Amino acid sequence: MESLSELTERARADITASADLTRHDEVRVHWRGKKGLLTEQLKSLGGLPAAERPAAGQRINEAKSRVQVQLDERRGLLEHDAVERTLSAGRIDITLEGRGEQSGGLHPVTRARLRIEKLFSDVGFTVAQGPEIEDDFHNFTALNVPENHPARAMHDTFYLEPGQAGEGTLLRTHTSPVQIRALRAGKPPLAVIAPGRVYRIDSDATHTPMFHQIEGLLVDTDVSFAQLKSILHGFMEAFFERDLAMRLRPSYFPFTEPSAEVDISCVECGGKGCRLCKHTGWIEVLGCGMVHPNVLASCDVDPDRYTGYAFGMGIDRLAMLRYGVNDLRLFFENDLRFLRQFRGG
Repeated sequence: MESLSELTERARADITASADLTRHDEVRVHWRGKKGLLTEQLKSLGGLPAAERPAAGQRINEAKSRVQVQLDERRGLLEHDAVERTLSAGRIDITLEGRGEQSGGLHPVTRARLRIEKLFSDVGFTVAQGPEIEDDFHNFTALNVPENHPARAMHDTFYLEPGQAGEGTLLRTHTSPVQIRALRAGKPPLAVIAPGRVYRIDSDATHTPMFHQIEGLLVDTDVSFAQLKSILHGFMEAFFERDLAMRLRPSYFPFTEPSAEVDISCVECGGKGCRLCKHTGWIEVLGCGMVHPNVLASCDVDPDRYTGYAFGMGIDRLAMLRYGVNDLRLFFENDLRFLRQFRGG
């Protein structure tokens, strides 16, 4: 075999002399390619005694490794030099016209949220915020949700592992805990709305694991169900900018009593019956009711002196109805072709 030290020295010299990437590739193939000089050395092992072959093979592989390291280092330098030459050769023609940039726009859900906030702010509600990682007390117990209620089940609620954020923590399932925090922090009279992200284990065309809700709470003396109905009817007509019929159907929520589901006349067909309203003429939009005395008591508010009403609605749901979107998932796929349709309002 030709001396390995001589071969590696020749290879080092060729690598150092390579002035560009093209020449470098030629050197690499000459020494480390399938038919390269160092690779050919392995074929000569068959002419050695069996006892000498392992040591000779090891020396050849070590020589190949050293040459490969030198090749990699040289290539790195050549690539860096190539980038520097490209940058230094670049020129900016300041006489060219600008390409221009398209103006951005608010997300349709953000548009809906801001519209809702303004409408309620105009009638005296303030906007309240709260944590998205909640404890069991604020999310369930203070809201009069019994221990065996389905909402507490693992298949409905995202519970955090113990130790991540404290014992019994979860991703809030509604923004009602913000109402509890606001009521415990201040004394009536109180009128707040609580917009934000909430989380439930659900996913289809009308549900996503994360979605947006806005809930309202008003507590004062002599608050009536008629006031609740009036403000909700006024809000719906203002939000959709049209005359709407509204009806309330008796329902059940642990934190309100009495409770009701709210329907409005279909925004697509005007109540005549279509596919959107399943030919009933009505669309369910929110839940509401008078604040349960147990909820007031859990916030140290005297239920014999104060009454209140509460309501909750899905911002995404209202955005779908306002903008004619038939699949909730479109809001979260970030397809610019979809989102650009809402830049104008």
